Formats: sequence, C-alpha cells, structure tokens
Amino acid sequence: MVTIFTRSITDDLASLVKQIDAKVGHPNSKTTTNRAFLVLLSDDPDADSAKLKALAKKHKIKNVPLTIFDGIAGPPSYKINKGAEVTVLMWTKAKIKVNRGFAKGELTKKTVKSVVADAGKVLTK
Repeated sequence: MVTIFTRSITDDLASLVKQIDAKVGHPNSKTTTNRAFLVLLSDDPDADSAKLKALAKKHKIKNVPLTIFDGIAGPPSYKINKGAEVTVLMWTKAKIKVNRGFAKGELTKKTVKSVVADAGKVLTK
C-alpha cells in the first residue's frame, strides 16, 4: 500500500503519481495488495477538487484514487510532518516499511525515482 499526502500539486508530484499509477495498474500486479492513494491536504477542498480532476485528466491517472482531506495538518493519527510538502507512506501487512517526507522543493526527479523504486519493493510483496 502506498499513500501520498501532499499540500500542493507540482510537476514532480504528478510524475510520482503517474509512475505509481502504472505500478498498481500493471497486469501482473497483485490487485488485492497493490493499492495507492493520493491525499491532498487542503484548507479549501472545493477549490482543490478541480485541481485533482485536472491532474487525473492531464496525466491519465486511472488506478490511484485522488482524494482530499479537509485540513492541511492531515489526519491526526498519521502525524504528518508539518514541514513536509509531500509525505509518502508505504506499508505491507499493517507495518510501515517506508515513511519519507519532502520539504518544499525536495521532491525532484531524482527523489521521485527513489520513491518509485521503494514502491516497487513494497508493492511486489
């Protein structure tokens, strides 16, 4: 399972979501365990809904649900780092395997590649 929490939508985030979308939608994936979600943390869910629709359409996202959480702090039980623009959580069998946070500007092509590699390891288990 991969969950991406974000406070903004950037080109690098779109690249990450598109690549994760391909991994979970691959015909050889284990559909019962290979899941991913994007959660946009928002103080204005109505306005941000259009942004998610545009992201899905532009990048042809089909396998990763794009959702909104009302509040930029995120769900309290997840304890999302306040300084992170993007937080990626990955787990198998209810155990966190990856918890990576990226401050504004830290999610780059290089770090996206690293996150996708981590997801490949988690999603194949």
